Amino acid sequence: MDRKPVDVMVVNFNTGSLLQPMFDALRRAGSERLASYLVVDNASADNSLECLANVCPEALLLSNKQNVGFGRANNQLLAHLQGKYALLLNTDAFVASDTLEKTIAYMDAHPDCGVLGVRLEGRDGDLQPCCRYFPTPLNIFVARTGLGRLFPGLQMVDEMAWDHGSVRECDWLPGCFYLVRREVLDQVGLFDSRYFLYYEEVDHCKRVKEAGWKVVFYPYTTVVHIGGESSKSVAELEAASRQISAYQIESELLYFRKHHGAGGLALHMLLVSLGDLLLAFKALLKGRGRAAIKACWQHTRATWSLLFKTRFASQPTR
Repeated sequence: MDRKPVDVMVVNFNTGSLLQPMFDALRRAGSERLASYLVVDNASADNSLECLANVCPEALLLSNKQNVGFGRANNQLLAHLQGKYALLLNTDAFVASDTLEKTIAYMDAHPDCGVLGVRLEGRDGDLQPCCRYFPTPLNIFVARTGLGRLFPGLQMVDEMAWDHGSVRECDWLPGCFYLVRREVLDQVGLFDSRYFLYYEEVDHCKRVKEAGWKVVFYPYTTVVHIGGESSKSVAELEAASRQISAYQIESELLYFRKHHGAGGLALHMLLVSLGDLLLAFKALLKGRGRAAIKACWQHTRATWSLLFKTRFASQPTR
């Protein structure tokens, strides 16, 4: 039997209802000819395992007894890769009928491309951020506080005011559709396991680019991305919406310490505190009430608490 060019890597967490439409979309895109399926279930509490057995019995399945996070779960599949490419695909991302053919053809024709992403749209066809710049302490601060007019030349993480109709290199791509060359994985690995959720692909793309590969946005096919389904299930099943933000705060701290050093981390902490102070002052002036001011204080407190829990962003909490 010929080896298929792509291994589709799926991490599932309480999204059993999405498995049928996701795999249906893949099959319409020719995946039975082009792809093998590798799935990790992250201790789902719904009927995901039953759904998967019915929807895609041919998938290689790893079932975790606890939720180990997005990055670690994907890393578990590395030992099972056989194809020339690996496609990380969220359960809430639905490929178009031409997506696999076109993206594989582009990668085959451009051997310097290490990671490829595509045009992402929501249910209603609204364009989503799909070609991003690296986060920095300053652009995160500016995005939170809405002070962009004071920094007109600053590259923001999500720059949307450009033509999304042409191929272009970028800093990093969202992990909902993330086509990566096997050579890249052999050279730089996949995700830093310290990130439980968020920043995995940011960190990975940074390492990929540092190794000399290109990260490319390809606009000639579209993936419909619902977004937030796994996060929503966490909130519903564990009443942990505050925890989701804690995951993001922690990953942000780990990323800035790793890639910007102690000085960058210190700047980030300063700007977080200043940003929350500014937002609280705005809330006070606009009469938004104590709840808005309290939210700013809680964000600062959570960030500083996680700074110490992670030993100044040198290790994860879970």
